[in-house]
Amino acid sequence: MTFQRKTGLGKGLSALLDDNETVNAVKPAVETASPATPQVGSISHISLADIETNPYQPRTEFDQVALNELADSIKVQGLIQPITVRKNGDKYQLISGERRFRASKLAGLTEIPAYIRTADNQQMLEMALIENIQRENLNAIEVALSFQQMIDECNLKAEQLGERVGKNRTTVANYLRLLKLPPAIQASIRDNKISMGHARALISVDDEEKQLFIHQEIIDKGLSVRKVEELVRGIHQVQVKAPVKVEAVSFEYQKLQNDLASKFATNVKLKVKDNGKGAIEIPFVSNDDLNRILELLDW
Repeated sequence: MTFQRKTGLGKGLSALLDDNETVNAVKPAVETASPATPQVGSISHISLADIETNPYQPRTEFDQVALNELADSIKVQGLIQPITVRKNGDKYQLISGERRFRASKLAGLTEIPAYIRTADNQQMLEMALIENIQRENLNAIEVALSFQQMIDECNLKAEQLGERVGKNRTTVANYLRLLKLPPAIQASIRDNKISMGHARALISVDDEEKQLFIHQEIIDKGLSVRKVEELVRGIHQVQVKAPVKVEAVSFEYQKLQNDLASKFATNVKLKVKDNGKGAIEIPFVSNDDLNRILELLDW
């Protein structure tokens, strides 16, 4: 299934819903229709018992406290924003609005206002993913996973994806790069232990062990994004220096050198002479970086 591209950016879910089979604008009053005669393209009241959840919904967990709060609001104000459904035999299937659907059940409603439209399975998936992405409380990893799912299952390029979700190509790429980080770091992003800014700095570190070390430093010491960026810049500055001719070291010494480099998150050099004497060189790029290394040495 191919999709006709829309002109302009940032239309998101509304752009997908704006076609000849849906209403062109939300009407000030909800149309009242009998359960037997709801029309495609209308806003009708539909029995909650006749609505099935969306099997393509990418989000499987809903915050119970937030659902209860929304249910309390619905009890007082009613449901202001209709859900969107498609006809599925003698039932209706959710396209978007599962959180409102669940909260309406908790509020004790027996029917709910809904847009009725037609959609095939791929459109169902795309619209569910777009609604998921546009949620304000979605964490960066959930956004990245939704982006990747849209690319994989809807056969979209990054530019097409950006048009659908109202984000530029660079932003989409930055989210997708998060999925290349080690699982432990992804979990910290998901659990809001580190920020998107921390993650972007970690992405630029090529070595996974160094990424994990800096990540643990962020957790243990509460490093700011600026401190992490300085630390990463220091690593890069050391790495791009002209190579220095040093004596060859054995495999055991090479492994030790690598272990030290991971521990100190900098390009440690281990120099060993034939007589067994040598030196360990631990470079630093600033006073803050030196203090960080001294703390690791319990100095």
